[in-house]
Amino acid sequence: MDNRISQLIDQIKILEDELCDQLHQQEDELLFQLKGKKVEFEHSIKQAHHKLKTGVLQWIFAVRPFNILTAPIIYGMLIPLFIFDILISFYQASCFPIYKINKVHRGDYLVFDRRHLAYLNVFERLHCIYCSYANGLIAYAREILSRTELYFCPIKHAHKIIGSHHRYPRFFAYGDAENYHNKLETLRKKLANEQ
Repeated sequence: MDNRISQLIDQIKILEDELCDQLHQQEDELLFQLKGKKVEFEHSIKQAHHKLKTGVLQWIFAVRPFNILTAPIIYGMLIPLFIFDILISFYQASCFPIYKINKVHRGDYLVFDRRHLAYLNVFERLHCIYCSYANGLIAYAREILSRTELYFCPIKHAHKIIGSHHRYPRFFAYGDAENYHNKLETLRKKLANEQ
């Protein structure tokens, strides 16, 4: 990999860490703390959240009719999502040990903490659970597949792609046959050592 590209990847990592720190500072301003997986708000904030909660009847009458009409389509996606979840988890459980790829921890991607917010009514909480599951599942699967791609085919595309995963910059350049054949095992060893 080109030295300048390595420098840029390192700079991106530094900026991501800085962004993470800034987001944690923002959490402190919102007066909540993370204690393991549990989120705790200051008592006065909890009370304010209860006061801001929209009642179920008020929420139902305020909802757009198209939202109600499309709800079966949206929630119907749970069936293929569940099937995909089972299949991608089975794939990882059966294949990753063979290739010595560390498993992706599902719980790091499927996080359901928004349902505990006191200002959400039962319908808003269900929406949050659905979105947390669907987006978390896709992120979980993306991580599994990015590790798979790094193992089997770490070659960049000739065309620009939108939304590449975080491992993509480390892939070999399109058409770089020499490095692909000489350094593929090195990349695989690095992948095996990732935590």
